[in-house]
Amino acid sequence: MARTREAIVEFQRVGAYVKVSAVDPESLTEVSIVGDPQAGEARLTRLAVQRLDYVLARQGGHR
Repeated sequence: MARTREAIVEFQRVGAYVKVSAVDPESLTEVSIVGDPQAGEARLTRLAVQRLDYVLARQGGHR
């Protein structure tokens, strides 16, 4: 599913890892992933947004 809305993405360094949170500003749904900082900001952002899309799609029947 292609994303047509914006997402707010936040990075937080936690020891040797990076916690990436993505929030849908419309529904206020938030998801987080933990990744290797060497993976790069673009890849971690893409993964977090993909997870957010997945969660929003699963919630689609409940809203």
